[in-house]
Amino acid sequence: MIKNPYEPIESEVLDVITESPTIKTLVLRPRRDIKFQTGQFVEVTVPGLGEAPFTPSSDPAKSDQMDVTIMNVGKVTSAIHKMKKGDTVGVRGPYGKGYPLNEFKGKEVLIVGGGVGLAPLRSLLFALFNTIDDYKRVSLKYGAKGPSDIIYKDQISEWGSRNKVDIDITVDNGDNDWKGKVGLVTTLVKKIDVDLSNSVAIVCGPPIMMKFSTFALLDGGFQPNNLYLSMEKNMSCGIGKCGHCRIGNFYVCKDGPVFRYDKIANIH
Repeated sequence: MIKNPYEPIESEVLDVITESPTIKTLVLRPRRDIKFQTGQFVEVTVPGLGEAPFTPSSDPAKSDQMDVTIMNVGKVTSAIHKMKKGDTVGVRGPYGKGYPLNEFKGKEVLIVGGGVGLAPLRSLLFALFNTIDDYKRVSLKYGAKGPSDIIYKDQISEWGSRNKVDIDITVDNGDNDWKGKVGLVTTLVKKIDVDLSNSVAIVCGPPIMMKFSTFALLDGGFQPNNLYLSMEKNMSCGIGKCGHCRIGNFYVCKDGPVFRYDKIANIH
């Protein structure tokens, strides 16, 4: 009997964590372990309503539990935001290609994130932390619209206290209680201190943020083959059949969602 590639694995909601006014993290326990590589994505199904693609935000070394961090932007995500402990969703996948960690070994890893784009980067950070001695240094530059929009607030300071890890955060607009930096995340990228001959940069966030962060990194001296982008499209089927996620000759669901910039730089 041929296995149905669209059949999701029933997964229990163990916890729902409010990250910001529009973003929540669901902690899921699938009925069967789901092993994924950091950067790959899954389709989360709300029974009777539909499904949507998300990149897990949890440690890829843990296959019995999965975190998905979700912004409320539509019908499916709105239903997910209303879920409580004990509810059930479906998860199918993983799909696509993740971050090529072997190519990062021995190098400085610069990570640039914006908004909910920190979700897949959280998984990447966990993967890097697990083998931190394989890398020269890990630097995270993260930007959010305002202080209340920063996700994983309780974890970021702990990340920055780790050996060979440094964290820099900015917000577009501060408030009376904000004592940190104010400005777009590109302002952090323009002041980077890395060995360009032995570094890679990863960018994930809203499209406009990714565009200008990539330009800033290129202007700063990064070569296109040392830049990696996490591309988000309408990844519907997940297996390269429906064509919804096609960019140029690539299908994001199969060839991505992680792409090296020089492979897609000339695609419009």
